[in-house]
Amino acid sequence: MAGDPRQTGEGDAVANNRAGGNRSHRLKERAIHQVMQFLIMFLYLFVLLGVFAIDRSIVLEQHNLSFTAYGFALVNALVLAKVMLVAEDLHLGRSFEDNPLIYPVLCKSLLFALVLIGFHIVENVITGWWHGKAMLESISGIGGGGIKGILSLGVIMFVALIPFFAFREINRVLGSAALRTLLFERGAKDVVIELKLRTQDRS
Repeated sequence: MAGDPRQTGEGDAVANNRAGGNRSHRLKERAIHQVMQFLIMFLYLFVLLGVFAIDRSIVLEQHNLSFTAYGFALVNALVLAKVMLVAEDLHLGRSFEDNPLIYPVLCKSLLFALVLIGFHIVENVITGWWHGKAMLESISGIGGGGIKGILSLGVIMFVALIPFFAFREINRVLGSAALRTLLFERGAKDVVIELKLRTQDRS
């Protein structure tokens, strides 16, 4: 006998509701993950750029010059965090993740430093154009001036991003729970023994 059309329709409706619920749950989890990633990037960049701003203010004060552009550290941190988030969504540097951790850490630090420097150059050119400056004149003010200034800023960004990506890669390999336990709850020896036991159980 053929099935009751009403029962078939109800079954399809339940299946569709479950699929829609799973999809919305996944979207919610992804949105929360994106917000958390953005906040972590923003806080790291804000501290980094804030330290640069403080250092610059100290240097200028020694020459009796005022420096009040602390707000730019906040704005730039917000913008650059969004740039990093977009670059991460494009899987920048993901091809190195199957190698020893030193490779993805250094490669991602280099690639993201290049992205941030490139964005910073474009930002300065647009700002200079808005104020009626030529492109070369806008670029010359980056990192103290000229190619040397851009290279020095790039090296600083590269080195500054290494701890960030080292932490991220260790978290990716160990898992957030194991890393949290290692940092805040238990000794390193206990966590290593537990991870070895888990590896043996899986094999």
